Amino acid sequence: MADHALVVPDTSQALAETTVVVEQAETALAVGQQFPDVETCRRTLKDIAIALHFDLRIVKSDRSRFIAKCSKEGCPWRVHVAKCPGGPMFSIRTLHGEHTCEGVRNLHHQQASVGWVARSVEARVRDNPQYKPKEILQDIRDQHGVAVSYMQAWRGKERSMAALHGTFEEGYRLLPGYCEQIRKTNPGSIASVFATGQDNCFQRLFISYRASIYGFINACRPLLELDRAHLKGKYLGALLCAAAIDADDALFPLAIAIVDAESDENWMWFMSELRKLLGVNTDNMPRLTILSERQRGIVEAVETHFPSAFHGFCLRHVSENFRDTFKNTKLVNIFWNAVYALTAAEFESKIAEMVEISAEVIQWFQLYPPQLWAVAYFEGVRYGHFTLGVTELLYNWALECHELPIVQMMEHIRYQLATWFNARRDMGMRWTSILVPSAEKRISEAITDARCYQVLRANEVEFEIVSTERTNIVDIRSRVCSCRRWQLYGLPCAHAAAALISCGQNAQVFAEPCFTVANYRETYSQMINPIPDKSLWKEQGEGTEGGGAKLEVIIRAPKTRRPPGRPKKKVLRVENLKRPKRVVQCGRCHLLGHSQKKCTMPM
Repeated sequence: MADHALVVPDTSQALAETTVVVEQAETALAVGQQFPDVETCRRTLKDIAIALHFDLRIVKSDRSRFIAKCSKEGCPWRVHVAKCPGGPMFSIRTLHGEHTCEGVRNLHHQQASVGWVARSVEARVRDNPQYKPKEILQDIRDQHGVAVSYMQAWRGKERSMAALHGTFEEGYRLLPGYCEQIRKTNPGSIASVFATGQDNCFQRLFISYRASIYGFINACRPLLELDRAHLKGKYLGALLCAAAIDADDALFPLAIAIVDAESDENWMWFMSELRKLLGVNTDNMPRLTILSERQRGIVEAVETHFPSAFHGFCLRHVSENFRDTFKNTKLVNIFWNAVYALTAAEFESKIAEMVEISAEVIQWFQLYPPQLWAVAYFEGVRYGHFTLGVTELLYNWALECHELPIVQMMEHIRYQLATWFNARRDMGMRWTSILVPSAEKRISEAITDARCYQVLRANEVEFEIVSTERTNIVDIRSRVCSCRRWQLYGLPCAHAAAALISCGQNAQVFAEPCFTVANYRETYSQMINPIPDKSLWKEQGEGTEGGGAKLEVIIRAPKTRRPPGRPKKKVLRVENLKRPKRVVQCGRCHLLGHSQKKCTMPM
């Protein structure tokens, strides 16, 4: 209740602001002044009444005249507006512009209707769709000296949003035309909308831009993230996304869908559309690595449409479950060491340590088999990428767009994608190195660590790398190291760097192509073109290409409407805030707290 309490603003500040408004209002009315129509006349007089703090009573209002006076008995203020002969204009015929009453002496004003609130906040809502009713209350009180109810502010914002962006229902009706415009302005893109039932209620929307398809197939690593975010707008639903990772470890959305509800059926459909998209655009389908939270619907959909893909757990999901199950900091620390263990022997030794603390760990591993998440056992190549960055992206999109109709929501996402493409394309053209900065940094760290090793050459391609803790075998032709880091991360490890330096090779050349600046530039080489304003779209009736709803079919809003009341806020659980800091162990002296390249212990 305290949030919505109405407080009288500071008198001096309110008086100064009101004086300016009153002066402007008094000069705004004059005999002979014209208005384009009677509605504009009404709005102007209502604004003046609010500015001068008096109540307006309408005496007569019809197609040819508008008469109003001050509502206080005995006050002479009165205005008579009549239609001009031979045209639509209205002009002031008589005006008694002086008040003898004291006007409205409190913050409440009869003229401060929902329509007036909508007009007052329209500019702010246009710039900030997240403008809250509570902020509207405060701003109207400060700027106009008027108090409106929370419901008035909420309805005023809703009306203003509808005037700016159209209604939610209109957004669904525009979807077939919007999809057609995407295909026309971005040839090779996929955009289709599907309805269900006799009422043609919205069910599914799938969009993937040609620029994203080209960048993924030709330059990105064969790795996809899958996740969803629930929509909280007037009509419920879910936003689904499949996203890749570019050469510099930034998120690269490939396909986006909006569905009426998150369900096994809708996930099956989404993966089917994704399979068609990739199957049409490549002859040799790469063996994908897919990361998700592995809900039942996603698991079945991946197994059906990508049977050869390696489908692993998001480590954020697994680690949070482990932490919440055992609530033991020491156990969680050992768990993370097990996660990043490169070999089966290292992993099993960590498991043994955990079992000594809690035997229940064995039961937990039956629910989350290590083959689906542990570096030592997972067969897919994740290139050092273990968590779902797409989760936070979808959460932000849902938060930014939940008050926009569906077409404006997709336009917001398209604009953000286009902005990313342009900025990253320009950034990639400025780079002059072989590898992208993030890969260069990791290679430099490997080269620094390589100075600690002794290199023994077996033949032209095989090397024996000797350190204080173990000996590793490196094959530079096959790009393999017995520590497995080179194969798993796609970049030469410290052992490989030592072998390459010893024979005069540039370690950067032996990185996977997906980390090169050339691939990065290729990823963003295509443009995402803008969509023309809806006023320029052709009339409905031509039909769509490539399946989906026909343009002559009117798509109505889904039946999953948001229930009344304030929705519960869901706080995104970010892995970086949950995961404990890993303790570094030196490979030289085996003490904790520093790495071997910073070791100062005498040997």
